[in-house]
Amino acid sequence: MIIIVIYCLLIWLPNAAYSKFGQFIARFVAPFLRLFSFARIGMVDISPVIALIVLQVLQSILMRIEILVLNLL
Repeated sequence: MIIIVIYCLLIWLPNAAYSKFGQFIARFVAPFLRLFSFARIGMVDISPVIALIVLQVLQSILMRIEILVLNLL
């Protein structure tokens, strides 16, 4: 999840997104954020916020499944 936050910060900094590091991060984050590209309010893209919420929900679900499986053993 932290990689999405780093990507968003790089987008805001001038020319940081076009550095080698910015391009490296974008290879991982941009395809995932494109799944949520519908999330725009005017010119503001809120896809990173939606992506973070989705990741948090998935993490919560996986933790509950893990607890259920461990209780079965």
